[in-house]
Parts: sequence; structure tokens; C-alpha cells
Amino acid sequence: MSMNSVNTNLGAMVALQSLNRTGAEMEATQKRISTGYRVADARDDGAAYAVAERIRGDLASTTSANQQLGGIKGLLDTTRTGLENISTVLKDVKATIVALSDANITASQRSQYIAALKEKFSQMANFVTDTTYNGQSMLNTTATAGDTGTTLGQVKTVRNGEGATYSFARVATQGINGQAGFTALTHLGMTTSGVAQGGTLAAAISSFGAALTTGGAVNVAINNALTAMNNLGSYSKYVDSQITFNKAKMDAQEAGMGALIDADLAKESARLQSLQIRQQLGSQALGIANQAPQMLLSLFKG
Repeated sequence: MSMNSVNTNLGAMVALQSLNRTGAEMEATQKRISTGYRVADARDDGAAYAVAERIRGDLASTTSANQQLGGIKGLLDTTRTGLENISTVLKDVKATIVALSDANITASQRSQYIAALKEKFSQMANFVTDTTYNGQSMLNTTATAGDTGTTLGQVKTVRNGEGATYSFARVATQGINGQAGFTALTHLGMTTSGVAQGGTLAAAISSFGAALTTGGAVNVAINNALTAMNNLGSYSKYVDSQITFNKAKMDAQEAGMGALIDADLAKESARLQSLQIRQQLGSQALGIANQAPQMLLSLFKG
């Protein structure tokens, strides 16, 4: 094909195509720099974008699971605080009952100790009522210490982004605050003589002494409180470990996704400068090519 044509300017066509390619590449590079992503949408790389969207979904679900675990951690910590306070009161209860088991104290002293004992029992009951977190309580006031499973009740929470759950038993407060056993003790020594009507001082002293034995109400309650706190510690450690694992898993997923779709900004910056130079040269080449038909006019000058 002749290059000396006013109808077809092949040089201009080639220069324009090159300039258009440079413009498209510059647009893609500017997109990577402005978004920070090599793959910002499905048009850039459909397969990589699909993988990234799946990972983003996993990250969102795992983040939600960690939020739920954080709530359970708050419930466990609140319950542990309540039980620690109950345990402290139980120590005072034991000291008071030791005094009441002494046959040498006066009736007035016995009445004072009984009043103090009732106050401590009331305080423990208040701790049980007040030990709540976000409207929830781990303390079951109806179950007994020997209850298990559905009778005792469970707390269940989501532990990961796949919806798997972790559950643990509630605490039976009847085994901690004594309930019937402690109530029977407060019925002793309710009269001015220091003994309930129909009872004897010896029987009252014997009841208080029995409460202090290994299988007595006081030691059983203390042991149950300590066992419950030990269990709470195990539950709390599990929750902490799961939260830590979920965070590490999300960090690894984000790193993998970044390697797949993030842009190398240093590389893109250098490429942008190169494309800007190419664009300038392409514009000049197109201008020169467009002037070629004008050169043909010189052939017709006389």
C-alpha cells in the first residue's frame, strides 16, 4: 500500500493505537494507585476477586464470632467476681459458726452472732442476684449441686466463623450458699435465750459444730465455691485461647489476601512515570504523523 495518501494515514493510525494503549494502561495503573489494589473488582481478575470475596466473608464471620466470645468472656469474668465475693463471705460465715459452736458464749452474744450470720447469708443471696452480665447469669438458683446437663443448664456460644459452638455448665448456687442447710442454721438461737423454741442449747451447739465438719454445710459450700471458680478459670482460659487463635487466623487470611490482590505501589509509581513519558512521546508521534499529508502539497507547487 502506498504511504503517500491523503485518504489513509497509516502512520497516524499506528500512533493513535499506541497512544490509546498507553492511555488504557495509564488508567489501570492510576486505578491501582488510587485503590491500593491490583484487583479492585471482577474486571481486573475475576478468579482472584472471587477468592478475595470469599476470604472477606470468612474474616467478617470470624470477627463476629470473636465479638460473641468477648461477650462470654465478660459473663465469665463477672461470674468469677461474684463467686470470689461469695467465697470471701463464706470465710466470715465459717468464723461466725465457729464462735456459735462454743458453749461458753452468752445468750446475748449468741443472738448477735446469729444476726450477723443471717446478714452474711443475705449478702450472699444478693451477690447471686447481682451477678449478671448483659442480662445473663451463669448462676442457676433452682438446680442443686449434683445436677448436670439440661437440669443444670448450659451456656453456649459460637466460637469460630464456621458456626461451631462451645458450651459449659452453669453454676448451681444451692451448693454454694447453702440454701436449706444454712437456713436451718439461722433458725437456731432465735429466742432471747439463744435457742429456738422447742430446741435446746446443746442441740444448737451440735448443729453448728456439725456444719463445720468435712461434710457439713459450711465446708461443702466453700468446696463448691472453689470448684466453681476453678471451672470458671478453665472456661475463661479456653475463651481467651480461642479469641487469640481467631485473631491469628484472621491475620494469616488477610496476609494471604493481600498477596493476592494488593498492588505494589512502588512498582506502580515507577510504571506511571514511564507511561506518562510514553504518552507524551505518543502524542508527539501522532502530531508528526498527522502532518504527513501536508507534505504532499509540496509536490504540486510550481
